Amino acid sequence: MPLLLIRHGETPLNVARVLQPADTPLSPRGIEQAQALARRLAGMQVAAIVSSDLPRAHHTAELIAAASGVPIEISALLRERNFGDWRGLAYDTLPVNPLLMGDAPPGGESTAVFEARVAQAFALVVRRASRLASGALVVVSHGLVLRAMLGTHIALPDGIAVPAHMGNTCVNVVDAQPPHTASLVNCTRHLDPATDDDPRALSGG
Repeated sequence: MPLLLIRHGETPLNVARVLQPADTPLSPRGIEQAQALARRLAGMQVAAIVSSDLPRAHHTAELIAAASGVPIEISALLRERNFGDWRGLAYDTLPVNPLLMGDAPPGGESTAVFEARVAQAFALVVRRASRLASGALVVVSHGLVLRAMLGTHIALPDGIAVPAHMGNTCVNVVDAQPPHTASLVNCTRHLDPATDDDPRALSGG
């Protein structure tokens, strides 16, 4: 059975290129994106949903659950990287690129701490998928989490690199069995021109 690794819908701060506080909600466009995603997944055999507990991911998961008729399980391991005191600040005004820095911002997570948590999160969803008799496990998380999973824990097809920009509500289809090969990466074909992902928006943070 596959893992469907999904990024949450758009938020106002994604578009404004601001590092997001934990309570950042979806924008109206982000809700429309998540509804389009839910319609796409309703045509698939969704057996279970695991989501980050941050509101932007959880709301996305709720819309998928409403269309698929399955409950949501929550895991804080799937949260976005914690940028501490830098949350709420404009990305382009910071002295370093926070999405690439190794050190921890004040009150936040270092790359090493974040990647260790992502490893725990990936192990969690693989274990959860192994308990399913059939169907897909939907995992709703965040841009940097998905990039870390794709870069370290997932075998990408030849010629495919980890995307620099993970689209809002993108779908990544990954085999739950080792070596966890991806058959689809960063797909947003469920979005129409009115709701399409904005490539200028932040795809993490």
